[in-house]
Amino acid sequence: MKGILDLLPFIIFIGIVLLSIFGGEVLKALGGLVMDFSPLIVIAIFVVIFLATSLRIVPEYERAVIFRLGRVIGAKGPGLFLLVPIIDKMVRVDLRTVTMDVPTQDIITKDNVSVSVDAVVYFRVVDPVRAIVEVENYLYATSQIAQTTLRSVCGAVELDELLSEREKLNLQLQEIIDRQTEPWGVKVVAVELKKIDLPEELRRAMARQAEAERERRAKIITAEAEYQAAQKLADAAQILASQPLALQLRYLETIQNVVSKPGNTVLIPLPIEMLSYFAKDGSKIQGQGQ
Repeated sequence: MKGILDLLPFIIFIGIVLLSIFGGEVLKALGGLVMDFSPLIVIAIFVVIFLATSLRIVPEYERAVIFRLGRVIGAKGPGLFLLVPIIDKMVRVDLRTVTMDVPTQDIITKDNVSVSVDAVVYFRVVDPVRAIVEVENYLYATSQIAQTTLRSVCGAVELDELLSEREKLNLQLQEIIDRQTEPWGVKVVAVELKKIDLPEELRRAMARQAEAERERRAKIITAEAEYQAAQKLADAAQILASQPLALQLRYLETIQNVVSKPGNTVLIPLPIEMLSYFAKDGSKIQGQGQ
Protein backbone atom coordinates (compact mmCIF):
# COMPACT_ATOMS: atom_id res chain seq x y z
CA MET A 1 0.00 0.00 0.00
CA LYS A 2 2.82 2.38 0.85
CA GLY A 3 4.45 1.70 -2.54
CA ILE A 4 1.22 2.59 -4.34
CA LEU A 5 0.97 5.85 -2.39
CA ASP A 6 4.55 6.71 -3.32
CA LEU A 7 3.75 6.14 -7.00
CA LEU A 8 0.47 8.07 -6.87
CA PRO A 9 1.96 11.53 -7.68
CA PHE A 10 3.84 10.09 -10.65
CA ILE A 11 0.67 8.37 -11.92
CA ILE A 12 -1.27 11.62 -11.60
CA PHE A 13 1.46 13.46 -13.50
CA ILE A 14 1.41 10.91 -16.34
CA GLY A 15 -2.38 11.13 -16.45
CA ILE A 16 -2.30 14.92 -16.75
CA VAL A 17 0.30 14.78 -19.53
CA LEU A 18 -1.73 12.20 -21.46
CA LEU A 19 -4.89 14.20 -20.89
CA SER A 20 -3.22 17.34 -22.21
CA ILE A 21 -2.24 15.50 -25.38
CA PHE A 22 -5.29 13.36 -26.03
CA GLY A 23 -7.81 15.21 -23.89
CA GLY A 24 -9.86 16.61 -26.76
CA GLU A 25 -10.35 13.30 -28.51
CA VAL A 26 -11.17 11.51 -25.25
CA LEU A 27 -13.76 14.08 -24.26
CA LYS A 28 -15.29 14.07 -27.75
CA ALA A 29 -15.59 10.33 -27.63
CA LEU A 30 -17.27 10.58 -24.23
CA GLY A 31 -19.52 13.33 -25.43
CA GLY A 32 -18.17 15.84 -22.95
CA LEU A 33 -16.87 19.30 -23.36
CA VAL A 34 -13.69 19.98 -25.28
CA MET A 35 -10.89 21.22 -23.11
CA ASP A 36 -7.83 22.77 -24.56
CA PHE A 37 -4.65 22.77 -22.44
CA SER A 38 -1.96 25.28 -23.18
CA PRO A 39 1.73 24.33 -22.71
CA LEU A 40 2.09 26.85 -19.86
CA ILE A 41 -0.65 25.20 -17.87
CA VAL A 42 0.94 21.79 -18.38
CA ILE A 43 4.35 23.09 -17.30
CA ALA A 44 2.86 24.80 -14.23
CA ILE A 45 1.05 21.63 -13.19
CA PHE A 46 4.22 19.63 -13.73
CA VAL A 47 6.26 21.99 -11.56
CA VAL A 48 3.68 21.94 -8.75
CA ILE A 49 3.48 18.15 -8.70
CA PHE A 50 7.27 17.81 -8.88
CA LEU A 51 7.81 20.15 -5.96
CA ALA A 52 5.05 18.50 -3.93
CA THR A 53 6.59 15.08 -4.36
CA SER A 54 10.27 16.09 -4.19
CA LEU A 55 10.60 18.66 -1.42
CA ARG A 56 11.74 17.27 1.95
CA ILE A 57 12.47 19.05 5.22
CA VAL A 58 14.71 17.48 7.86
CA PRO A 59 15.05 19.10 11.34
CA GLU A 60 18.38 19.93 12.96
CA TYR A 61 18.54 16.72 15.02
CA GLU A 62 17.96 14.38 12.04
CA ARG A 63 19.74 13.35 8.84
CA ALA A 64 18.28 11.77 5.71
CA VAL A 65 20.18 8.87 4.15
CA ILE A 66 19.42 8.92 0.40
CA PHE A 67 19.26 5.79 -1.76
CA ARG A 68 19.19 6.35 -5.53
CA LEU A 69 18.09 3.27 -7.45
CA GLY A 70 19.11 1.18 -4.45
CA ARG A 71 22.57 2.68 -4.00
CA VAL A 72 23.37 5.02 -1.13
CA ILE A 73 24.57 8.46 -2.26
CA GLY A 74 25.06 10.02 1.20
CA ALA A 75 23.22 11.84 3.95
CA LYS A 76 21.41 15.16 3.52
CA GLY A 77 20.12 17.72 5.97
CA PRO A 78 19.27 19.52 8.04
CA GLY A 79 16.92 21.84 6.19
CA LEU A 80 15.26 21.75 2.79
CA PHE A 81 16.36 19.56 -0.13
CA LEU A 82 14.95 17.83 -3.21
CA LEU A 83 14.42 14.16 -4.00
CA VAL A 84 13.90 12.69 -7.44
CA PRO A 85 10.47 11.00 -7.36
CA ILE A 86 10.48 7.20 -7.62
CA ILE A 87 14.25 7.13 -8.15
CA ASP A 88 15.31 8.35 -4.69
CA LYS A 89 14.34 6.88 -1.34
CA MET A 90 14.95 8.56 2.01
CA VAL A 91 15.58 7.01 5.46
CA ARG A 92 15.55 9.33 8.49
CA VAL A 93 18.14 8.88 11.25
CA ASP A 94 17.89 10.60 14.65
CA LEU A 95 21.22 12.04 15.87
CA ARG A 96 20.11 12.82 19.43
CA THR A 97 21.47 10.89 22.40
CA VAL A 98 19.39 7.78 23.07
CA THR A 99 18.76 6.61 26.64
CA MET A 100 18.34 2.85 26.60
CA ASP A 101 17.48 0.74 29.65
CA VAL A 102 19.28 -2.59 29.75
CA PRO A 103 16.89 -5.28 31.06
CA THR A 104 17.73 -6.90 34.39
CA GLN A 105 20.32 -9.63 33.97
CA ASP A 106 20.77 -12.59 36.35
CA ILE A 107 24.51 -12.88 36.95
CA ILE A 108 26.75 -15.22 38.94
CA THR A 109 29.81 -13.32 40.14
CA LYS A 110 33.34 -14.66 40.29
CA ASP A 111 32.86 -15.74 43.93
CA ASN A 112 29.65 -17.67 43.03
CA VAL A 113 27.08 -15.16 44.28
CA SER A 114 23.84 -14.84 42.33
CA VAL A 115 22.78 -11.20 41.77
CA SER A 116 20.47 -9.26 39.45
CA VAL A 117 21.96 -6.23 37.72
CA ASP A 118 20.44 -3.65 35.40
CA ALA A 119 22.01 -0.64 33.70
CA VAL A 120 21.36 2.28 31.37
CA VAL A 121 23.28 3.05 28.16
CA TYR A 122 23.62 6.50 26.58
CA PHE A 123 24.59 6.51 22.90
CA ARG A 124 24.08 8.49 19.70
CA VAL A 125 24.57 8.04 15.96
CA VAL A 126 27.67 9.79 14.59
CA ASP A 127 27.58 8.31 11.07
CA PRO A 128 24.03 8.01 9.67
CA VAL A 129 25.09 6.14 6.55
CA ARG A 130 26.84 3.34 8.43
CA ALA A 131 24.02 3.16 10.99
CA ILE A 132 21.60 2.29 8.15
CA VAL A 133 23.86 0.30 5.81
CA GLU A 134 26.07 -1.71 8.18
CA VAL A 135 23.39 -3.04 10.55
CA GLU A 136 19.73 -3.90 10.11
CA ASN A 137 18.51 -2.19 13.32
CA TYR A 138 21.16 -0.32 15.28
CA LEU A 139 18.87 0.20 18.30
CA TYR A 140 18.19 -3.51 18.72
CA ALA A 141 21.79 -4.45 18.01
CA THR A 142 23.12 -1.99 20.58
CA SER A 143 20.66 -3.31 23.17
CA GLN A 144 21.79 -6.91 22.62
CA ILE A 145 25.48 -5.96 22.78
CA ALA A 146 24.85 -4.09 26.05
CA GLN A 147 23.10 -7.08 27.63
CA THR A 148 25.79 -9.61 26.74
CA THR A 149 28.60 -7.25 27.78
CA LEU A 150 26.89 -6.54 31.12
CA ARG A 151 26.69 -10.26 31.88
CA SER A 152 30.29 -10.98 30.91
CA VAL A 153 31.87 -8.02 32.73
CA CYS A 154 29.88 -8.36 35.97
CA GLY A 155 30.37 -12.13 35.98
CA ALA A 156 34.16 -11.72 35.89
CA VAL A 157 34.42 -9.76 39.17
CA GLU A 158 33.71 -10.57 42.81
CA LEU A 159 30.73 -9.23 44.71
CA ASP A 160 32.78 -6.75 46.79
CA GLU A 161 34.28 -5.26 43.63
CA LEU A 162 30.85 -5.11 41.99
CA LEU A 163 29.46 -3.13 44.92
CA SER A 164 32.41 -0.83 45.64
CA GLU A 165 33.98 -0.15 42.22
CA ARG A 166 31.02 0.84 40.07
CA GLU A 167 32.88 3.70 38.38
CA LYS A 168 35.58 1.33 37.16
CA LEU A 169 33.00 -1.15 35.84
CA ASN A 170 31.06 1.66 34.13
CA LEU A 171 34.16 2.74 32.20
CA GLN A 172 34.96 -0.85 31.29
CA LEU A 173 31.44 -1.45 30.00
CA GLN A 174 31.53 1.77 27.96
CA GLU A 175 34.85 0.88 26.31
CA ILE A 176 33.74 -2.63 25.36
CA ILE A 177 30.31 -1.64 24.01
CA ASP A 178 31.71 1.37 22.14
CA ARG A 179 34.38 -0.76 20.50
CA GLN A 180 31.74 -3.17 19.19
CA THR A 181 29.28 -0.50 17.98
CA GLU A 182 31.88 1.73 16.31
CA PRO A 183 31.62 -0.06 12.91
CA TRP A 184 27.90 0.81 12.91
CA GLY A 185 28.53 4.55 13.33
CA VAL A 186 27.20 4.48 16.92
CA LYS A 187 29.09 6.22 19.73
CA VAL A 188 28.47 5.06 23.31
CA VAL A 189 28.58 8.14 25.53
CA ALA A 190 28.20 6.50 28.96
CA VAL A 191 27.10 3.33 30.74
CA GLU A 192 25.79 3.38 34.31
CA LEU A 193 24.93 0.47 36.59
CA LYS A 194 21.55 1.39 38.08
CA LYS A 195 20.65 -1.29 40.61
CA ILE A 196 22.19 -4.44 42.06
CA ASP A 197 19.70 -6.77 43.75
CA LEU A 198 21.16 -9.19 46.32
CA PRO A 199 19.46 -12.31 47.75
CA GLU A 200 17.75 -11.79 51.11
CA GLU A 201 20.04 -14.29 52.88
CA LEU A 202 23.10 -12.44 51.62
CA ARG A 203 21.67 -9.12 52.79
CA ARG A 204 21.19 -10.47 56.31
CA ALA A 205 24.70 -11.90 56.35
CA MET A 206 26.16 -8.59 55.19
CA ALA A 207 24.16 -6.76 57.87
CA ARG A 208 25.54 -9.08 60.58
CA GLN A 209 29.04 -8.59 59.22
CA ALA A 210 28.67 -4.81 59.26
CA GLU A 211 27.29 -4.90 62.83
CA ALA A 212 30.20 -7.04 64.02
CA GLU A 213 32.64 -4.70 62.32
CA ARG A 214 31.10 -1.69 64.09
CA GLU A 215 31.28 -3.45 67.47
CA ARG A 216 34.93 -4.31 66.87
CA ARG A 217 35.73 -0.69 66.07
CA ALA A 218 33.84 0.50 69.18
CA LYS A 219 35.80 -1.83 71.45
CA ILE A 220 39.10 -0.76 69.89
CA ILE A 221 38.21 2.91 70.32
CA THR A 222 37.23 2.33 73.98
CA ALA A 223 40.47 0.46 74.71
CA GLU A 224 42.53 3.17 73.05
CA ALA A 225 40.71 5.82 75.13
CA GLU A 226 41.43 3.95 78.38
CA TYR A 227 45.08 3.48 77.40
CA GLN A 228 45.48 7.17 76.60
CA ALA A 229 43.73 8.16 79.86
CA ALA A 230 45.98 5.87 81.93
CA GLN A 231 49.04 7.22 80.18
CA LYS A 232 48.00 10.79 80.87
CA LEU A 233 47.31 9.96 84.56
CA ALA A 234 50.75 8.39 84.90
CA ASP A 235 52.35 11.49 83.38
CA ALA A 236 50.36 13.70 85.76
CA ALA A 237 51.39 11.59 88.76
CA GLN A 238 55.04 11.91 87.81
CA ILE A 239 54.72 15.70 87.52
CA LEU A 240 52.94 15.99 90.90
CA ALA A 241 55.51 13.72 92.57
CA SER A 242 58.38 15.86 91.32
CA GLN A 243 56.64 19.14 92.33
CA PRO A 244 55.15 19.01 95.86
CA LEU A 245 53.84 22.55 95.54
CA ALA A 246 51.77 21.50 92.51
CA LEU A 247 50.17 18.74 94.58
CA GLN A 248 49.30 21.27 97.31
CA LEU A 249 47.70 23.62 94.78
CA ARG A 250 45.67 20.74 93.42
CA TYR A 251 44.60 19.89 96.98
CA LEU A 252 43.43 23.45 97.61
CA GLU A 253 41.56 23.54 94.31
CA THR A 254 39.73 20.34 95.22
CA ILE A 255 38.71 21.85 98.57
CA GLN A 256 37.38 24.95 96.81
CA ASN A 257 35.31 22.87 94.42
CA VAL A 258 33.75 20.89 97.28
CA VAL A 259 32.95 23.97 99.39
CA SER A 260 31.40 25.89 96.50
CA LYS A 261 28.66 23.28 96.06
CA PRO A 262 25.61 23.66 98.36
CA GLY A 263 24.91 20.77 100.70
CA ASN A 264 25.42 19.29 104.18
CA THR A 265 28.97 18.17 103.60
CA VAL A 266 31.38 19.02 106.39
CA LEU A 267 34.93 19.48 105.22
CA ILE A 268 37.86 19.38 107.64
CA PRO A 269 41.04 20.35 105.81
CA LEU A 270 44.31 18.79 106.91
CA PRO A 271 47.78 20.02 106.15
CA ILE A 272 49.28 18.19 103.24
CA GLU A 273 52.43 17.50 105.30
CA MET A 274 50.42 15.12 107.47
CA LEU A 275 49.52 13.12 104.40
CA SER A 276 53.16 12.84 103.48
CA TYR A 277 53.96 11.77 107.06
CA PHE A 278 51.38 8.99 106.93
CA ALA A 279 52.77 7.93 103.61
CA LYS A 280 56.26 7.66 105.11
CA ASP A 281 54.99 5.64 108.10
CA GLY A 282 53.19 3.30 105.80
CA SER A 283 56.32 2.70 103.81
CA LYS A 284 58.27 2.02 106.99
CA ILE A 285 55.72 -0.48 108.23
CA GLN A 286 55.71 -2.18 104.84
CA GLY A 287 59.52 -2.36 104.95
CA GLN A 288 59.48 -3.95 108.43
CA GLY A 289 56.95 -6.49 107.35
CA GLN A 290 59.21 -7.57 104.59
